[in-house]
Amino acid sequence: MTDLRRTFAATDDLIVAPGRLLLGHGPQSDMAVLLRDGRFAEIGERAALRARHPAARLAEMPGHLMMPGFIDTHTHLTQSLGKSLVFGEPSEIFRRIWVPLEGSLDEHMVYLSSKLAALECLRGGFTTAVDAGTRSAGHIGKLVQASREAGLRLVVAQICNDLGGAAQVPGRAEILCRAEAHLAAYQGDPLIHASLAISIPEVASDAMLRDISQMAAGAGVTFQTHVNEHLVAVERSLVANGRRPLEHLAHVGALGPQTLIAHSTLVTPSELNLLRDTGTAVAYNPVASVWKGNAVAPALQMQALGIRFGLGTDGTRADGFRLMDAAETMQRVGYGLASGDSSCGGGWLWLDAATRMAADASGLSAVTGRIAEGLAADFLLVDLDRPELTPSHDLSWELVRYGNRDQIDAVFTNGRLRMVQGWPVDWDARALMAEIRELAAPAIAAAPIQRIHPTADSLIATRHA
Repeated sequence: MTDLRRTFAATDDLIVAPGRLLLGHGPQSDMAVLLRDGRFAEIGERAALRARHPAARLAEMPGHLMMPGFIDTHTHLTQSLGKSLVFGEPSEIFRRIWVPLEGSLDEHMVYLSSKLAALECLRGGFTTAVDAGTRSAGHIGKLVQASREAGLRLVVAQICNDLGGAAQVPGRAEILCRAEAHLAAYQGDPLIHASLAISIPEVASDAMLRDISQMAAGAGVTFQTHVNEHLVAVERSLVANGRRPLEHLAHVGALGPQTLIAHSTLVTPSELNLLRDTGTAVAYNPVASVWKGNAVAPALQMQALGIRFGLGTDGTRADGFRLMDAAETMQRVGYGLASGDSSCGGGWLWLDAATRMAADASGLSAVTGRIAEGLAADFLLVDLDRPELTPSHDLSWELVRYGNRDQIDAVFTNGRLRMVQGWPVDWDARALMAEIRELAAPAIAAAPIQRIHPTADSLIATRHA
């Protein structure tokens, strides 16, 4: 294989000529891309592009697919230290595990957790992640630092709860002041994009829900919240407000094109119409539905109605290929089998939902999500010389069903090589992991976590005692 570090080390103009290039109209042969100043400067037929730019260096990658990086529309970078603690747990694990854990982390542990999560994202082909906001006590700067050092493009939310659900719950004036400062802090940043969030509608007053959503709209950023994920939350909202959570957001004026709803698994036909009519976007999190949810979002129906959505992990596992596979599989099991829909959107839909559609849902359609002239050069080089992709008859669908993160040879953000075969090129991931192994157990032990189930390891040991 070409020495990727040497090939992509320089910062001058570079023409990348892959075996296949994934564009909006599918995988194309004999095409090339000119990289300049971290962007896709020009795309064209390989020989013609080479003739127009004879001074540019040429990177021949005949056995590779060059494709947009995946975009995770919903994750939690500061939860990576406790990933498997939620296995087998009943709904609303945030109350018993995530809020206590995140709230107990000091600055350094927030940094370590975030960098570990960023490492996992990049290894899985995610060049962009949308973080729903840390519940730690004012350590968002460490989250940003970790993501920036790893080279992950990040949409990072400032949580604006005024009724609980975070380590700190300041007064209204302080919340609005922090939100304004957060929006100002990352204007023009090449990798970090600001967002505002309220964890779930019931931890904010109606006025705060409306004001934060409108502040996000005015700033041109996303407003994030978790909605209609668990049955118990839907029922609490009905008792408290006489409306389901999504209906309540519409009632207070918090829906709109700026709003990114995580989950929306428990949605009625009228709520789907609310999403469509307001232009609200949804993070479809299929693995989260399998592991810890009450239902599966009706993504195919959302597509048919024109509702904007992208794929998200919800911090489950960071593998973009397996996420696409789960997205198709859950639609097939949840809806397709009963209706005789054998394609469930086809491979092209889920590939699009993990890239272009995810960028739109995340508010980044003008930045990333496609290999298109002028956009940031966030892309993957995927090894096509694999048994799973041989012979190839339908590469788009094969990527969804056969792709895996070990097929990713290189990951780039802003035209800069970040990873080669799963490991960073400019920082020591193994040293990070060694430090986390040393510090994670005491941090977990100090957090007031409440688990319902014992670990599988402890059950096995008990049964064989």
